[in-house]
Amino acid sequence: MPTDSPISSVVLERINESPVSGGAGGCKQAYRQPAASQVPEHVFQYHTHGLVTNQCCSAVTQFIAAPIATVWSLLRRFDNPQGYKNFIKSCSLLFGTGNVGTVREVRVISGLPAVSSTERLEILDDERHVISFRVVGGDHRLVNYRSVTTLHEAENGGGTVVVESYVVDVPQGNTKEETCVFVDTIVRCNLQSLSRIAENIFRTNYRL
Repeated sequence: MPTDSPISSVVLERINESPVSGGAGGCKQAYRQPAASQVPEHVFQYHTHGLVTNQCCSAVTQFIAAPIATVWSLLRRFDNPQGYKNFIKSCSLLFGTGNVGTVREVRVISGLPAVSSTERLEILDDERHVISFRVVGGDHRLVNYRSVTTLHEAENGGGTVVVESYVVDVPQGNTKEETCVFVDTIVRCNLQSLSRIAENIFRTNYRL
């Protein structure tokens, strides 16, 4: 990805206010990650979500000290999310071979309020390094969950910034804040695991 992409001081924000008229929500409370508070315009557009009543959204960022190519080689594997997501026990493809439209079923480890999730690959852009999936079924509480993950070079060129945002229905009996805290924790753990694995791969290859 070119390093001279225009940068704007756009702050990733998360919703925990009531949606505006027309059913789409605007982000009201700032969600800040200092290491990636400046996001290229072409990246930010993927993380602008429209909301309906009783939905919330958030975004989590992670710096990885490894090139985009290394990180993307792990992230793009829709058929192997357990390669870096520690909460996933297994994954099987129900339809497709990893291209857009592929449907997978993931089974999660015990201890979480879920058993399985059926997910459809919505975006897989190898040029812009964007991947997105939508939950379409399963035994869990994250109804209408949609995730978008992008990669872009860090400003100093010394690594990769991952931005993952999502939209999800707020489960009955929970608040938007509670829902975001729960999902943010899962996403953050996944991205930290992705960081460790990608950095280990890069260090190993760099020594060769």
